[in-house]
Amino acid sequence: MNLPLNTLANTHDPVAQARYNMIEQQIRPWNVLDADVLDLLAVVRREDFVPPAYRSMAFMDIEVPLLGNDAEEAVRRGQSMLQPRVEARILQDLQIKPTDRVLEIGAGSGYMAALLAHRAERVVSLEIHPELAEMARENLRDAGIQNADVRQADGARDAIPDGPFDVILLSGSVAEVPAALLSQLRDGGRLGAIVGSDPVMRFTVTRRNGDRFETTSPWDTIAPRLQHFPEPSGFTF
Repeated sequence: MNLPLNTLANTHDPVAQARYNMIEQQIRPWNVLDADVLDLLAVVRREDFVPPAYRSMAFMDIEVPLLGNDAEEAVRRGQSMLQPRVEARILQDLQIKPTDRVLEIGAGSGYMAALLAHRAERVVSLEIHPELAEMARENLRDAGIQNADVRQADGARDAIPDGPFDVILLSGSVAEVPAALLSQLRDGGRLGAIVGSDPVMRFTVTRRNGDRFETTSPWDTIAPRLQHFPEPSGFTF
């Protein structure tokens, strides 16, 4: 059942009610106030992007595992969905426009790509794990989304296809944002990433203005690592 936010509160459908509670009790209190974003969260069925074994977790304030039978191991390896409030805040802060071409690194189950695709012209989503890449493709296809392309690739090491982009999103954490990714931004484009090391990470938005890059860090969070991005040396002098 796909219902806009203003009608979810009055439904007797338990899944729709759980979606409404997620939005009102987790997401809105986290300063996600963009009405278009909230309505989109009400319409895109998050539960359809969760493996059947974890479907009961679809609306919980947790990182939902996507692969294997060991939930903690899946989260540790980054094979998980970000918390709903984190996904929503990212979507709000990136300010996606209908003309934007978007690159996502870390497709996961395809849920964030689905949200991005509803707002952007085109989404290219890279996923390093073959099983997740196939899962994301199937989920997007089942959701009827035609402007998102999932490709199996290592976003840290492989050549980036189809650039430059208006928006780049890293759907996981990195120690720092590689300059090679920033070079894929169009003038006026922005890159969103969760940067730092546990227990101190911040979501950052880097905007390109000609040859200059300006970064803001609006909020703290914690997220699993994206694989193969550089880590700082543990040595100090």
